[in-house]
Amino acid sequence: MASFDSIFFDVDGTLVDARADIANAMNHALRVLKRPELSVAVISSHIGFGVRDLMRKCLGDSDEAMVDKATKLYSDHYIAHAADETILYPHAVEILEYLKDKRKFILTNRYASFAEVALRGLGIAEYFEEIIGGDDENCIKPMACVVDRAVERFRVDKRKSLIVGDMDVDVMTGKNAGVSTCWVTHGLGKREDVAPLNPDYTIDDLIELKRIIA
Repeated sequence: MASFDSIFFDVDGTLVDARADIANAMNHALRVLKRPELSVAVISSHIGFGVRDLMRKCLGDSDEAMVDKATKLYSDHYIAHAADETILYPHAVEILEYLKDKRKFILTNRYASFAEVALRGLGIAEYFEEIIGGDDENCIKPMACVVDRAVERFRVDKRKSLIVGDMDVDVMTGKNAGVSTCWVTHGLGKREDVAPLNPDYTIDDLIELKRIIA
């Protein structure tokens, strides 16, 4: 076991399965814009690098005016329906309770407001000291700056910090920032993408954090 004081949790694929609500909001935007709707699987395959990146990939369009319009449609729908079909992964609440004496942060490429409304709807927002979102496209995972900013703002010790996430982008963030990493295999990440990055820890269930964090 390791002595970690601060834990940075990803959201999608790590704490929650939000694929249905994300897809519903995306297809709402596509319908309004008279674009073809996409399957949950296709939309989910584009999750990971921020909201506007998701828009560009689902639209198949990099025109920024169109991305702006789609993002507004998506955002309004998602905020109103963020927890309609979203569910917590097994043992999420139990492990957050176990870690109640640790500093816990959300580190996501979602907009912070999206993460907050979903986590509040699921009753777990109160466990986190701060939700650090991907509102600034110039500083999102896997850039080291997302951790460096948190270190400066919240006086976090990198040597006693752990990033818990399900995708290669989460492990890459930890590697880039010099922070320990834990890959959760139950999410959106593909083994062939994540395993070669050699995360410090690999777990199949959040409850396994009990054997990692002292």
